[in-house]
Amino acid sequence: MPIVTITLRSGRTPQEKDKILTAVNEALTHAFKIPEHDRFQRLIELPADDFEISPKRTDKFILIEIDAFPGRSNEAKRKLFARLAENFEGLGHAPDDFICILREPDLENWCVREGKPATDIKFGFEVKI
Repeated sequence: MPIVTITLRSGRTPQEKDKILTAVNEALTHAFKIPEHDRFQRLIELPADDFEISPKRTDKFILIEIDAFPGRSNEAKRKLFARLAENFEGLGHAPDDFICILREPDLENWCVREGKPATDIKFGFEVKI
């Protein structure tokens, strides 16, 4: 159950935002084998004055920050990044017009239900892929 924050510049239509959210979720389900319904995503829009980006990037630039349980292999992470690029390219974005940062806090630093650390919960899916 990765927690995703997507930050982009203001001006996208509701349909474009939905396609971006879907593209990120699809990449996670493909690469990390998470359940499709296990979706926790925030999309934050900022005016250009509040979201400075490199001049080498376009106004379509997307910053993706993912907090996920540790344990995915480097191969699974490569699949995630490649699938994000593929999905965004399908939406008309250049492959270099996004950055994805993956953070993996230890399970004892997650409380996702019942007031218990994630180390004490059986989730019913495999993290080490």
